[in-house]
Amino acid sequence: MTEDRIVLTATDLTREAIDLLEAAEGIVVRSVVPKVEQVHDNIAEATALITRDEIRLDADILNRAKKLKVIARVSPSLTNVDIEAATTKGILVMNTPGASSVAAGEHTFALMLALSRRLMTVHNSLREGYWLLERKRQVGTQLAGKTLGLVGLGRVGRVVAHRALAFGMNILAYDPYISEDNAPDRVQLVGLSELLSRSDFVSLHVPFTRETNHIIDAQAIAMMKPGARLINTSVGSAIDEVAVIEAMQSGHLGGVALDVYSEEPPYNSPLIGMDGVVHTPHIGDNTVEATQDLSLSVVRQVLDALFDRDYRNVVNMPLLPGADYDQVRPYVQLAESIGKLHQALARIPVRRVAVEVVGEELDGLIKVMTVGILKGLLQPILGDAVSVVNAPVLAAERGWQVTQVKGVQKTDYTNAITCQVTLEDGEEIAITGTLLDRMKPYIVQINEYIMNFVPEGHMLLMGSYDKPGVIGRIGSLMAEREVNIASWHTGRAEKGGQTLTVLTLDESLPDAIFKDMEQLDFVRHLHRINL
Repeated sequence: MTEDRIVLTATDLTREAIDLLEAAEGIVVRSVVPKVEQVHDNIAEATALITRDEIRLDADILNRAKKLKVIARVSPSLTNVDIEAATTKGILVMNTPGASSVAAGEHTFALMLALSRRLMTVHNSLREGYWLLERKRQVGTQLAGKTLGLVGLGRVGRVVAHRALAFGMNILAYDPYISEDNAPDRVQLVGLSELLSRSDFVSLHVPFTRETNHIIDAQAIAMMKPGARLINTSVGSAIDEVAVIEAMQSGHLGGVALDVYSEEPPYNSPLIGMDGVVHTPHIGDNTVEATQDLSLSVVRQVLDALFDRDYRNVVNMPLLPGADYDQVRPYVQLAESIGKLHQALARIPVRRVAVEVVGEELDGLIKVMTVGILKGLLQPILGDAVSVVNAPVLAAERGWQVTQVKGVQKTDYTNAITCQVTLEDGEEIAITGTLLDRMKPYIVQINEYIMNFVPEGHMLLMGSYDKPGVIGRIGSLMAEREVNIASWHTGRAEKGGQTLTVLTLDESLPDAIFKDMEQLDFVRHLHRINL
């Protein structure tokens, strides 16, 4: 009988989880020190690798893996895995999202209580010998009756919301990808500016995406109540630490609690040791229970995949039976690009997703294409939390109706994918794509606009009115700001009507130029997207 060797570089798996591995028939477990040399020595014979953050699994290491079928991360993050290289070699990559939601939510609440009652300050003052005099200066606040603003209403945000309701707090939430129907009871969905202006405590629960980078910057902090408190247990990039430091120094913020930082370890951050700041060393998921849940989850996922029982939390597309992945991959990339374009154009939450494929090359691939589109729609929202396996589940959780049709749409192309998304207000957006020479993805139509562009790089989508001078004014504005336009594609439904333009840029368009363009009299709508 062939043995499967599972190599562990995650040294904190619980004994119960390791026992489960060792008890499985035909499984040999090898624990190694999480160093590159040790991984090099053991990966050639490994069937599965269970790892954390210590080792960068790049193409060089993966090329040494002759038998590797599964890479499993004991974390929701995938920052240390070259997913493209793993996919090319047919290696499944899986993470463990959700297993630590309760731990992270409870840690958020611990930080909020520490801020409200000034626990660190009064603890230190008593340790230094002060009692009544200092005690009178450290009057805390109650959570009951206060307003908590949750930026992000995913698994952890919901854990925090339920506990805050038990404390008698009023809950606001900002999550543009959650509809009213899917919000928890007694949680009010509002815009970000309203949340910031009304909340006594603002707590961040967002993934790492372009949209969440510095979502709390100087402008956002200025909208917050004087004396409001800020908590971040999600990702360090979500806040502009310089702006937070300035707000603490000016007294505008009443306190800050952090478990994550823009640079880790945060040895050079002025926030460490600053009065009014509670800081912990990225331990939101570091509980006995979360460690046990993560350990058992990752082990069961690996065993189920190796024994072909189930494939959970797989974040890359597995090879289809009998299919050449090199031939399938361009269509998968096209489908994900169509989904991301839809997300960029959607002004409000999605209600319905209808996918249609035409052509012999797409026979048997409609489910794969649908999952790719759903992943593209969800990835700007959820980051690494979405995968080709869980995208349909996450879409269903948001109340999306998903339909698939083969060979009905008439098109000028032999093989094509069309996705029509219906938004909450009934607006419909349709995007069609195809491949050139079976390799290069192209978008050939968006609604009534005939297009012909490659969905890649830094892109700007602009809806405008068909009038003279549009190209000249946009070109001049870009030239003045030294932004180079790599390509320009415009489609129009009728002469003198409306147009849709897609520009590919050498770099992401700066905020200042984007705002200036929004004010131009011929611009109807404007969207940035990076593919």
